[in-house]
Amino acid sequence: MNSERRLIEGIREKVEAGERLSFEDGLALEASNDLFALGSMANLVRERFNGNAGYYNVNTHINPTNVCVYTCDFCAFRADLGEDRAYVMDRDQIVERTRQASARGATELHIVGGLHNKLPFSYYVDVVRWIKETAPEIHIKAYTAVEIEFFRKISRKSVEQILRELIDAGLGSLPGGGAEIFHPEVREQICGAKASTEICLDVHRTAHRLGLHSNATMLYGHIDGPKHRIDHMVRLRELQDETGGFQTFIPLAFHPDNSQMAHIPKPSGVMDLKVMAISRLMLDNFPHIKAYWVMLGLKTAQVALSFGADDIDGTVVHEKIYHEAGAETPQEVTVAEIRRLIAEAGRNPIERDTLYHRVERDGGTGTWTSREHIDVPGLALAGTSGR
Repeated sequence: MNSERRLIEGIREKVEAGERLSFEDGLALEASNDLFALGSMANLVRERFNGNAGYYNVNTHINPTNVCVYTCDFCAFRADLGEDRAYVMDRDQIVERTRQASARGATELHIVGGLHNKLPFSYYVDVVRWIKETAPEIHIKAYTAVEIEFFRKISRKSVEQILRELIDAGLGSLPGGGAEIFHPEVREQICGAKASTEICLDVHRTAHRLGLHSNATMLYGHIDGPKHRIDHMVRLRELQDETGGFQTFIPLAFHPDNSQMAHIPKPSGVMDLKVMAISRLMLDNFPHIKAYWVMLGLKTAQVALSFGADDIDGTVVHEKIYHEAGAETPQEVTVAEIRRLIAEAGRNPIERDTLYHRVERDGGTGTWTSREHIDVPGLALAGTSGR
């Protein structure tokens, strides 16, 4: 047995025993070319956490503006204030989009956008309020940690004050975008002007303390390397040990088109599945790992349900950020299509809301109800204390 095989077998023994993997273990997984070994280990953990479930939701995206003060190298969505393609959605547009989402039976609105240098903080609060007044049944998942830090700068309020105002307006949880890569060797090159790693993590820490759940992401496949990705996961794992407030980790595959990094090829399917599997293995205190089909493609997302992912995201609708960067996936998929993809992968399709309550629908009226919380047995097995 060669040295690489011995390392992987040693890691497998840890995984089977429910032991935490070290930073060095993560690097060994990154160095391995045995994709199926990684996948089988990740699938073991995935089924330990979520059995045979394949989660999805019915959601819609709203990107209120594409005007942004930052010029991140990887971003194809942003626009300068004077550009023809620059836009800001007004109240009527937000309300109309919300009504459309409600009519479609959406349980979630996902709100992220540019950091506009002329809009006051009150606009971003109003966006949440307009949505909640229009469709109080819809959960609002809005504003990344980077956006919250920008609001702090323009309002001169604390992060806690900002979050409390947004909660009062109807905010339900935070998305995980803007994290990119935490390691300074990469972060300073691709998005050095925006919120630092420490600030991003502290925004999530504060949100969790206030009772909000949030997601976490990692943008991979550009100038990042194995140590940067494992470092990113370990930092998230440590914060989750502290707060327990993260719900889902979403590895985001880099899309280079129309960005300043267009010369870099997008990640391969092998890399997508490898990162997915390693994410599941390293993040032993995260209930869910999501295969975001908008960035991975429907086929890769489907396969990822056997490589550690238990969630395939939702119907989406109106997603702009990754499609501007060259994503060739549809703008939306139907519930029937999502359920078929999950079932074809051998998983049980379960509709959930943002907070992972099971959604039951009345087929005759189109109404829906969030029922019991979906248990995550793997958390009890893995535990989070003292590690």
